[in-house]
Amino acid sequence: MALPLLNYAPKSQNQRVAGYEVGGDEQPRIFTTENLLSSGDMENLIWAGYRQIYSEHQILKSNRQKSLESQLKFGQITVRDFIRGLATSFPFLERNYQTNSNYRFVEMCVQRILGRDVYSEREKIAWSIVVANKGPQGFIDDLLNSDEYLNKFGYDTVPYQQRRILPQRVAGETPFNLKTPRYGEYHRSQLGFPQIIWQSSVRRFVPQEKQLRAGDPANYLGMARNMPTPATPPQRVPLANINIETMVPRRGR
Repeated sequence: MALPLLNYAPKSQNQRVAGYEVGGDEQPRIFTTENLLSSGDMENLIWAGYRQIYSEHQILKSNRQKSLESQLKFGQITVRDFIRGLATSFPFLERNYQTNSNYRFVEMCVQRILGRDVYSEREKIAWSIVVANKGPQGFIDDLLNSDEYLNKFGYDTVPYQQRRILPQRVAGETPFNLKTPRYGEYHRSQLGFPQIIWQSSVRRFVPQEKQLRAGDPANYLGMARNMPTPATPPQRVPLANINIETMVPRRGR
């Protein structure tokens, strides 16, 4: 029996408000097949897709989807299909779906595919019901087939974080790959994170006037303490066995 879907009302966020934006280096770079000039531009677009879906720490040589890359380069699939292939690939689902709850998986996919935060806990629950009914691949298909995705990115543009930098703010929103890491708080506690690991011994600050100078006997105190003790202790001779007359050499007259 399928779970009943939960309705949610979108709330106003930065990416839903039309406004004037000043272009600059901090604005996200848009990668699309509409303005490709060389093969190098296609490579940059492909890696932009990897960074958007996999995030930085999951871009490994073993995770590359070379078949999808080849199909995109020869025009057999669109950028939207390429994003679908990355989000439904085994490495992505293994590292993100199988290691997290449905709620966290929903949050990560909405951020990386739709380029925004979830509106509320109600939306997170609503999409988690879709995951429970259709599985992770059906959920990702619904995101890519939604009017929101098609209106924002269409078929030819790599998704990106919407309205992260605003002119009236001193600092922009935190990037999603830092805001929502791979493991949630529950799984980090199960794995024993965070762990404090000392890479070297703790050193204390010593003022310059109290530092030992060359030739100071205190520099050799530690060396003297670490010197090995004699292996054989000195022999003890009873006083009754000492013959002074035979042991002391005779002095000539």
